[in-house]
Amino acid sequence: MAKRGKRGTLSPEDRDLWGKVTRTLTPMHPERATELEKELAKSLEAAAPSGSGKKTKTATAIKVPPAEKQPAPPQPLHQLEHRFRRKIVRGVQAIDSRIDLHGLTQHQAHDRLRGFLYQAQARQHKVVLVITGKGGGPDRAYMDERGILRRMVPQWLSLPDLRSVVIGYEEAHASHGGAGALYVRIRRKR
Repeated sequence: MAKRGKRGTLSPEDRDLWGKVTRTLTPMHPERATELEKELAKSLEAAAPSGSGKKTKTATAIKVPPAEKQPAPPQPLHQLEHRFRRKIVRGVQAIDSRIDLHGLTQHQAHDRLRGFLYQAQARQHKVVLVITGKGGGPDRAYMDERGILRRMVPQWLSLPDLRSVVIGYEEAHASHGGAGALYVRIRRKR
């Protein structure tokens, strides 16, 4: 860095370095970036030596990327309302559809679950039952491997691609499978 003359003024080398830095930045407020760019240009013109007859070329302009439309944030998941859940358990509110993921690999189960939920939304279902199973069985080697689909299905339901389909989910009542099943509430298609 070169030595500065007055306090608050930049040497030509410093201005050049600052210009390189500003080209790599994205402004937090793009609408204000043009105002700041004009102010910066005015201050640089005032700071440039007028008697030299030679203009120094600096790249201090702030490049504003075109405003891209950000996708809407995914909608939050909600638990089922207490009254709605009670109606399902008592049989007043029918479960519109069921899917059983027993015996499937994670990849197969994820693909089938996505397809099932999109179909349920297209058919205007309100509640579906997803049976994952509790895990276990004679062929499991370790206790921590128990119920991989039981652990993964809630994570899949929370992914952004299914948020447009799923309002919320909750563990099913014992009469519908208990810890090995989930009630999934389906969002109305618009």
